Amino acid sequence: MPEGIRSSIKHWIFYHNFFILAILLLLIAAGYWLREPIFELVTVQRIVTEEETIIEVTETTEPAVVSIAVESFNPLTSREELTGVGTGFIVRENGLILTNRHVVSANREYSVITSDGTQYQVSKIDIDTFLDFAIVQIEAAGLPTLTLGDSDQIRLGQTAVAIGNALGEFSNSVTRGVVSGIGRGITVEGEYMENVIQTDAAINLGNSGGPLLNLAGEVIGINTALAQGSENIGFAIPINLVKPVFDQFEKTGKISRPFLGVGYILYDEEEAALYDIPVGAYVTSISKNSGAAKAGVAVGDIITAVNGEEVSQSNGLAKIIIKYEIGDQVTLTVDRGGKTLTIKATLGESSSE
Repeated sequence: MPEGIRSSIKHWIFYHNFFILAILLLLIAAGYWLREPIFELVTVQRIVTEEETIIEVTETTEPAVVSIAVESFNPLTSREELTGVGTGFIVRENGLILTNRHVVSANREYSVITSDGTQYQVSKIDIDTFLDFAIVQIEAAGLPTLTLGDSDQIRLGQTAVAIGNALGEFSNSVTRGVVSGIGRGITVEGEYMENVIQTDAAINLGNSGGPLLNLAGEVIGINTALAQGSENIGFAIPINLVKPVFDQFEKTGKISRPFLGVGYILYDEEEAALYDIPVGAYVTSISKNSGAAKAGVAVGDIITAVNGEEVSQSNGLAKIIIKYEIGDQVTLTVDRGGKTLTIKATLGESSSE
């Protein structure tokens, strides 16, 4: 091959390879410089999407969240005035409202104020004797309602939204947090509450009784308490503990539940190991003439299972008993002084009447 042609081919190969290498270097450089902005863009999009979801949940559900108020004498004005005492949320178009038991009392008169400012007189109050839960009724039609979700599907770390009548004012406020605990047991004002949801969404006396929502806008709990000495730990009653009682109310017109008749404290694995006792419900009191009393359950017994279903911190005694019907006979596995006993008890009725 002539030397001139060979030289031309070498130059062409050199420049061709140089051009390809330059393109590759440019692509690598572009990928390097774009890598961080793309990551930041995805992060921002995720934040914006979550914010938009919370806004949508708030706008959709807020009309069904109500303030519960009571008339009280104001010495400064020398007249009766409405004072906000808590929050509730509408679950039926005809005016059935769920709230906390501690928000209302059966011997006082209350008003319900909806998000548009309409005021209704409360016609009836039914109070659950076990949960911090009550049903308030007003005479209405066509009201907006909330959907009850499935609190058994809650996961640690998921976003939770609390809506309520903050600090006794009549306008609703919204707080966002995460589910930081499931199946907690707490004592509030001397009353033991089991299987509650723990959240860092701000809960106070005003928005107590309001809904705790997931990002689908479904009620997963009823806001009920704030941990004493803490401003960022609140608790809510899982809605699945309320649904069977509410279903029974719609059938019979009263709150009623199967009733074993024991007061107790749940001991979890850590406490059980500390005191060298089994995990279960430690019986602290027994109601007179209850199924437990008639069956021979004693103070100091530890109920470890019901019909073979183990009692635990996340599966408390009340959560198990609510699955049964009034009049059902259940078999209790009981630890008494280190000995295991089997006791059959018939469930009675706990009623709001």
